[in-house]
Amino acid sequence: MLPKKKISKARTRTRRSHHALGATNYSLCAKCGNAKLPHAACDKCGYVNSKITLELGKEETS
Repeated sequence: MLPKKKISKARTRTRRSHHALGATNYSLCAKCGNAKLPHAACDKCGYVNSKITLELGKEETS
C-alpha cells in the first residue's frame, strides 16, 4: 500500500529531533588528572580506586 500524501523533510526531521547523541561525560583521574570514563580504569596510569590499580603493559613497536 502506498502513502496517501508525501511527508515533507521538515516534518520527518522534526519527528527525529530527539534522536541526537548526547555528549560523553568524563571524569578526572584522581592520581594523574587525565580525563577518563567514570567507573573505568585510567588509560595512562591504570588507577581505578584506592584499593585497585591495574598493571599496564608497554606496547612493543617493531
